[in-house]
Formats: sequence, structure tokens, C-alpha cells
Amino acid sequence: MLYVIVGAGRVGLRTARVLRESGHDVTLIERDEGAVERAEAAGFDVISGDGALEETLESANLDAADALGALTGDLNDNFVACMIGKEHGCRTVMRIDEDYREEIYRRYASEVDEVIYPERLGAIAAKNALLGGNIRAIADIAQHLQLVEFTVTDSAPMKGYTLSELELPADTRLLAHGKGEAPLDIPDPDETLEAGDHLVVLADFDTLADVRSIVVGESGPAKALGGA
Repeated sequence: MLYVIVGAGRVGLRTARVLRESGHDVTLIERDEGAVERAEAAGFDVISGDGALEETLESANLDAADALGALTGDLNDNFVACMIGKEHGCRTVMRIDEDYREEIYRRYASEVDEVIYPERLGAIAAKNALLGGNIRAIADIAQHLQLVEFTVTDSAPMKGYTLSELELPADTRLLAHGKGEAPLDIPDPDETLEAGDHLVVLADFDTLADVRSIVVGESGPAKALGGA
């Protein structure tokens, strides 16, 4: 598959590396000379130019691309690049950094397939690591909604209970469940929670600590941090 990424900064270059490691073809578009040189040194095909211009995007073989990621630090450029990508039949992903702009972009970017917040997601991942490593941030869905995977531990209060008995905080939804190394699946209410099980939860950011207490427990590093 071919992916076009607008922006070869920290977020764009890391994303390109992950895609390449998965066997995909990636073309980067970047106008900053230093970033272009770093991306080329990393072995990527890079088009030097403004990714918010249609002629620049078309030079990246946009019609053959499966998806376009607009991952620059400029919200307006990202928006324009996604609108052009959509016209060429691409799935579009737009990076947004400033929460107060979310409502504006949600309103006017109805054709964008997904909006991402890499900075906040990175902060969540860092917090999760500090809390003990049994939580994995998957995606930042909206300003206050996080998609997170929890691993059930031996100290989890709900260990031994069925999924139908699992009581999660308000503004929280259980989306998937997996036994040990088995793939995630639609939750079966009759399944019993055991250590090593995985739960994917959609939760309000403010409820994540409560969900962790229920699913993971308070052992390990979380005690040293006061469970906060």
C-alpha cells in the first residue's frame, strides 16, 4: 500500500518509519530543507514543497495512494491537504494539536476520516508507563475520549467476575475483550475475567484512573504514585 504523509517533522517521520517497517510504501512531503534532508537520510522518498498545494500533492502520485496523513504542525495546512486528498479518493487523517480548535475542525472537516492528537496521546502513554505498564493508549478519539487497552492483573478487584458483572464508571464503554494471547473479540457477557486478559475501553479522560483501579488494581508503581 502507498501512503502519502504531509510533514516530515517528529510526528510525520515516526509515522513513516512505522509504516515502512510494516512493509508499506511511503512518500513524504515537506517544505523545510532541514527536515527534507533528515527524511532523505533515513531513506525515504521526499518531495520538497508545500503539502497544502494540489500540484505538490499530485506529484506524490496521490491518485494511487491509499491514504494521506496531514501531520504538520500547521492546522490550516493539514485541513487543506486532507480536502485535496479526499478529492483524489484517499482516506485522510488530520493532525490537530490545539484542543480549542477541535470544534471548528470537526464542524468544517466532515470529509476527514480521522482527527488525531499525537501530543496528548504521547502524554497518556507516558502516564500509563508511570502507572505500571498494564495500560496501553490506543487512540485519542475526541477532546475527552480515550481508547485504551487494559491488562487484567492478579490484584484486579474484578478478577474472577464475569464481564456482565463488570461495573465501569459512567462515560465508559467496554468495546473488546481478549483471553491472554488470543485476539480481541466482541465481549461475551459470560466470559470470566482472568489475569492476563485484555480489555479495550472507551473512556472519558477523567475516568481512566478509576477504570485502572477496577481492572488493573493498585499494585506496583501505582502505590508509589498514590494511585493518581
